[in-house]
Amino acid sequence: MLEEPASSDPVDKDPIDVVDRFISRLYRGGLSVPPDGFRHWALGQLQQVLAFDAAIWGTGTVSQMKFHICSVVGLPAEFPQRLEETHAINPIVPALLKRLDRPVDMQSVLADGCFEKSEIYQRTFAPHGIERILSTGHADPKSGLYSLVSLYRFDRAQPFTAEDSARVGRVIFHLFNAASHAFFLQMSRMLTDRPTESAAAAVDRTGAFHEAMPRFFELLDLHFPDRAAQTLPFELPAEGETRVIDGLCIRSEPLDELRCVYVWTAGPLDRLTARERQIVYAVAHGLSFKQAAKRIGIAPSTVANHLYRVYRKLGVYSRTALAALVYPSAQ
Repeated sequence: MLEEPASSDPVDKDPIDVVDRFISRLYRGGLSVPPDGFRHWALGQLQQVLAFDAAIWGTGTVSQMKFHICSVVGLPAEFPQRLEETHAINPIVPALLKRLDRPVDMQSVLADGCFEKSEIYQRTFAPHGIERILSTGHADPKSGLYSLVSLYRFDRAQPFTAEDSARVGRVIFHLFNAASHAFFLQMSRMLTDRPTESAAAAVDRTGAFHEAMPRFFELLDLHFPDRAAQTLPFELPAEGETRVIDGLCIRSEPLDELRCVYVWTAGPLDRLTARERQIVYAVAHGLSFKQAAKRIGIAPSTVANHLYRVYRKLGVYSRTALAALVYPSAQ
């Protein structure tokens, strides 16, 4: 059995405390670690809890079995591609799909002698010195995303133990959840004007999900109950544009090579045009038509005409009622 990692903290001898502290560090790391480096950092933190020589953490689609993103520790950058190319002959893959969210040891799937003679070992693992494998898969049926964390050891005399599997079983949910949390936390800092009640997802140009908040799918199911799974039930608006479809506000923003989609339940003000919202906020702040017109850069008569249409759209008939819509908590 492997010894615990050396530490000057005597409490580290308690495996429960070690795991709990690791989980705590994961969530705190979301505040400071950039999202594009979070997975690599988290795997490094995991090495302080469980000894391994190399690891990969990839996310992609179940249908294609290809990674959209993948972080690698202790292996060459091209290793995930080799793993993808040989997944059809990898006996641990069907075992992972049957035991989602539970660690699977290659030794429990294929005895050492058979593993050493197997094609997958000769083509994929032996060239990189991989002798022991402990993998965990996670699939989200709503988004179609599949995540895989595989830990590797190079010494055949150091198999993964039942205790190792138990530790991975405890932390795996938090690995996936903390990575998603860090991603959206950092993204919310870049887009501070998003509605506080919104939910978000990151998609590529084809509409395939890369990250998604659980509430994102709750809102889709609420407003599009007959939607097809694993796909957006609407066309994305142009970047920076907000549209209202079936009572749901949808906004798309650029996010590196991806697009971030925000959704939230449409309120009365969401049904106004951008110009109408400008005027509403100005008037709700107590500005006169002339003052509002000067701030926005339009004629006072234009303010009056827009406000008349706004009253009809929102079903209000006074500035007081309009202000109550804009600032309900101030009543």
